[in-house]
Amino acid sequence: MITRAKLVEQLREHQIRSAKSYSAALAVFSPNPHISSRRDLKVALLYAVLFCFLMVSCYVALYLKWFKLSSLFVFFGILLPIGLKISRNRRLKRKRERRLLLPLSM
Repeated sequence: MITRAKLVEQLREHQIRSAKSYSAALAVFSPNPHISSRRDLKVALLYAVLFCFLMVSCYVALYLKWFKLSSLFVFFGILLPIGLKISRNRRLKRKRERRLLLPLSM
C-alpha cells in the first residue's frame, strides 16, 4: 500500500533528479559558480540563447559570404564563455577573501 510519506519521498527524489538535469548543461553560461536560484537559471538561459543566436548569425553570414561579419560573430561567441568564466572566478575569489576576513571564533 502506498502511503502519503512514500509519495512525498518519491516526489522529492523526482524533483531533485529533474532539478539537476538542466544545471549541468547551463553551468557553462552562468556567471555564478552554481545555479542556485531561478534568477541564476534565467541569466544562464539568456546567455545560452545569446550564444546560440551568435552561432546562427555566424552561419547565416557565412552563407551570405560576409566573412568579416562572420568572424566578428565568432569572436563574440568565443569571448562570451571566456568572460563568464572570468567573472565566475572573480566571484569565487571575492567569496574566499570574505571568508578569510571573518574572525576564527565565527
